[in-house]
Amino acid sequence: MDVKAPRGTQDILPSESEKWQYVEKVLTNLCRTFNYKEIRTPIFEHTELFQRGVGDTTDIVQKEMYTFKDKGDRSITLRPEGTASVVRAYVQNKLYGLPTQPSKLFYFGPMFRYERPQQGRMRQFVQFGVEALGSADPAIDAEVMALAMNSYQQLGLQSLKLVINSLGDDASREAHRNALMEHFEPYRTALCNDCQIRLNQNPLRVLDCKDDRNHPAMKNAPSILDYLNDYSSTYFEEVKGYLDQMGIPYVIDKNLVRGLDYYNHTAFEIMSDAEGFGAITTLSGGGRYNGLVADLGGPETPGIGFALSVERLLMALEAEGITLPIDQKLDCYLVALGEEAQKEAVRLTYQLRKAGIQVDKDYMDRKFKAQFKAADRLHAKYVIVLGEEELQDKIVNVKHMKSGIQKEVPVNQLVDYLNKELQGGNEHD
Repeated sequence: MDVKAPRGTQDILPSESEKWQYVEKVLTNLCRTFNYKEIRTPIFEHTELFQRGVGDTTDIVQKEMYTFKDKGDRSITLRPEGTASVVRAYVQNKLYGLPTQPSKLFYFGPMFRYERPQQGRMRQFVQFGVEALGSADPAIDAEVMALAMNSYQQLGLQSLKLVINSLGDDASREAHRNALMEHFEPYRTALCNDCQIRLNQNPLRVLDCKDDRNHPAMKNAPSILDYLNDYSSTYFEEVKGYLDQMGIPYVIDKNLVRGLDYYNHTAFEIMSDAEGFGAITTLSGGGRYNGLVADLGGPETPGIGFALSVERLLMALEAEGITLPIDQKLDCYLVALGEEAQKEAVRLTYQLRKAGIQVDKDYMDRKFKAQFKAADRLHAKYVIVLGEEELQDKIVNVKHMKSGIQKEVPVNQLVDYLNKELQGGNEHD
């Protein structure tokens, strides 16, 4: 029987999981500085949520969702993205009624899309995202983009490019939609099958097509920026003004539309310019979605957010040669010799762990030298030696592995001694 992980999934082994934990900690602390609170939603939802929230014309809904019937014959879908679930929770739990507004939320979690696996694009992947619900102030658009950029900069990334566009309000989008249909109609048969369908359903999606991106008709396609009404144009200028005030550089891309139906007004992506990062340069994306809350049964509520793939973030760190400052050393390793000492080692190990000290011991019945080798492999800072003689004298020998200095410490003083040493009280490091 040859059982392997399903295609498009991966095992994150202990050697890598500490990187994930470090990244999650940095991003969580960053959200706290921006006053965003964590929300956790179910991994699966009713299929209708994504059909209504993400949009029937999107590739996600049409091709990529993991959908199945449960035992109650209900159509269930593993979440392909985070925004729809967060907005559903916002509506269901009436967060719009809380006195503190806007509701500023962040999340981590696995998402699922059935697409061709490639580097940085998995069928199960982890998203970090934020959503700000309840404010139509252009300043919060700039805040969300600032948080997105800081998500990478806090981890040391430098080869970044913020690309922005405006999709306008409903009136602007309708005028642009008609112009796109008129422009692409003569080329309909030359477009891919998907784009021929999109041209009727949602012509804005034609601009986002990966197959037709090099078609000559793309170069002179009508720009949404030429169809923005006064309100949409003023809104976009204010967003850019706030970015300028924060000193955040950006590039305007008139063809940036994003792949989800719920976006309007501000749309943005962050890309990596790092050499060797790969053909898919987009690290994250987001935008404003003022109609989504109402579409899902809530009151008219503006919203904006973004999401990033943790897998692609780690790829970008690797491309720029950034090593995360992860301390993989063990505080101490307990070496015990003799049957009675082994029993005492169990008690002592537990006592140290209760005191918050990272400690391990031998569970393989190794000899003395082999236990020291195990301590070396675990990069233990200290080794505590407990034998029959030490047991009688109620002491342990504590050896600092880097300097080789060894000291006898009474057992009842061991916790205090190690805490002092590990907190910087020693002069050996």
